[in-house]
Amino acid sequence: MHVVRFAEAPSYHAPGHDKMAMVRLQGREAGPSNSAWLGVSILEPGGGTTLDSSSVEKLYLVLDGKVTVSNGADEVVLARWDSCRISPGEGRKLFNATNQEATILLVMPLPTPPP
Repeated sequence: MHVVRFAEAPSYHAPGHDKMAMVRLQGREAGPSNSAWLGVSILEPGGGTTLDSSSVEKLYLVLDGKVTVSNGADEVVLARWDSCRISPGEGRKLFNATNQEATILLVMPLPTPPP
């Protein structure tokens, strides 16, 4: 068993993310994981990401507040307990258009180790 207390979770910063506090809860520098890493982002009002894509899928779950998610063609507002899957290669932009903080959980696969 590997436990990470939220208060002790390692923070990180990713390019294209603005007005966001991000921590890893499992995987990468937060501890061992064979398949995925788990993180939480707190988006300040007006905070979010640029429109970008990656080669892996991303799973989001809004824990609190409202987050606007866009793939460049469609846009949806997710509220508490709403979730969204972004496919590999699909664009993704997150934005907090409210005047309250929003909290979102992210799950992403780890790179496949070479054979």
